[in-house]
Amino acid sequence: MSETGIISKISKQDFETTYQTLRGVIENNPNLKIVAELNHQANATSVGLDLKPTRIIMFGNPNLGTPLMQNVQTIGLDLPQKILVHQDEEGQVIVSYNDPLYLKNRHGITDKDAVLGKIAGALNKLTDAAIV
Repeated sequence: MSETGIISKISKQDFETTYQTLRGVIENNPNLKIVAELNHQANATSVGLDLKPTRIIMFGNPNLGTPLMQNVQTIGLDLPQKILVHQDEEGQVIVSYNDPLYLKNRHGITDKDAVLGKIAGALNKLTDAAIV
């Protein structure tokens, strides 16, 4: 488990390729549905501010998220799942997401280790696919 609750990976691809690959992997998974996408860079530009490329994609699988919310509804603050893709000052593209084990502790989720394990595995696979 990450101490900060955030797992980050460095992509070998440029920003747009990383984001579009991630989006495609999520779209092509029949168990997942994209709920929203936010382009923080575009939002910053709209008010005259600069921001390195930064986008977040929100997606979910109600078969996994609902049992967590049935256990502790405050997990809804962190659901649906989110993956952030951003570019840092050195030009590195970084993919980050919330560590499900951190969320377990944060919300006091009990008896859902199997569900959390599935979510952790899925997030790892999705992000690995996007960064190669």
